Amino acid sequence: MTVRLLTNIGRLWTGTDVCSNAAILIHKDRIVWAGQASDLPSSVPGVIDDIVDVDHVENLGGGLVTPGLIDAHSHPVYAGNRWAELAMRTSGASSQEIASAGGGIGSTVTVTRGTDPWTLCNSVRERLRAWVLSGTTTVEAKTGFHLTRDGELADIRMLRSLENEPAMPRIHATLLAANVLPPEYFGRRRDYVEAVRQWTADAAAAGADSVDVYCDEGHFTADEARVMLYTGKQVGLKPRIHACTSDRSGAAQVAAEIGCASADLLTEASEEDIKALAHAGVTATVCPGSALRTGRKAPVRAMLDRGVTVALGTDHNPGECGITSMPLVVGLAVAMFGMSVTEALRAATIGGAAALRVSDRGTLSRGMYADIVLWDADHEGAFAWAYGLRALRVWRGGTPVQA
Repeated sequence: MTVRLLTNIGRLWTGTDVCSNAAILIHKDRIVWAGQASDLPSSVPGVIDDIVDVDHVENLGGGLVTPGLIDAHSHPVYAGNRWAELAMRTSGASSQEIASAGGGIGSTVTVTRGTDPWTLCNSVRERLRAWVLSGTTTVEAKTGFHLTRDGELADIRMLRSLENEPAMPRIHATLLAANVLPPEYFGRRRDYVEAVRQWTADAAAAGADSVDVYCDEGHFTADEARVMLYTGKQVGLKPRIHACTSDRSGAAQVAAEIGCASADLLTEASEEDIKALAHAGVTATVCPGSALRTGRKAPVRAMLDRGVTVALGTDHNPGECGITSMPLVVGLAVAMFGMSVTEALRAATIGGAAALRVSDRGTLSRGMYADIVLWDADHEGAFAWAYGLRALRVWRGGTPVQA
């Protein structure tokens, strides 16, 4: 068999360990060995057909290498923008005033529905490419701006198709048909909840990995979330929930009851919520970019102290947050949530894998996907300094991603 060798790595952060003067052996798309170069097996199982000397990349002098980052929460499937709405909001306009001016989620739904599939696909492709070039090799990508059966299923199929193209990240496709009540179902909430339940099996067949429900005022109640998530779970979709409301809504408790893969945002999580999540083994996915805009922060330190696994996400969406850089998210998590660099990096790798319930990525160890990033730094502490540390090289499954 043929093997690729990455050598002269100045500092290797594997997710579970750190070593200097390191090397990585790759066969096909998997890691077969990683560690200190002095411990490199004397007999390599195969023929080394490609040697990448990290020390010579842009004369970096070794550089820092980590697993590819994982974005555990994003909304990249949409058309148009809402920049005018954001300007209104920063000038003090209320949600009602913005809605009266034609803004809000409904405006994105209207534009997305009216955009031809080719144009929409091109836009999503460009966004996802921004993720992978900045060092994010897996993206959890939600639907939620068509809110029709055919539109939502087409979005799932599009995401699955894009994943197979060159220079794309791995994609974890999530059905978020329960984002908001679409206008044609006004006054018929129960009918829409039942419709979404029926779509879950079709979404699984189309290639969806998860089902999500936005549980918040103006979106869906805890009882509505419970029935939709349970139905999705029955057809093989991993349940996850936007749990950004007060503890009175019960969103976090539903996550624990259903056994969600993740409860996301959690800006108002109570001590009881945290206990429930810890007991049920639900990953808490937090998004510092959105927290920065709203001024509402998840109690991350309390979660970590309680043993809750924490993941990080960009929460990229058209109405609030345009971040596609997980290195920026790592830096913001350190500054806003009081996480150490190590905690934040683990949340963006191991934590992300836990949120997606995948066991083949998040660390640089034998048997894992060879999703690897070389950074423009010689120590992981640079993530807390650069606020968007630059990725010099990205490998997805051992193959270099071309800029």
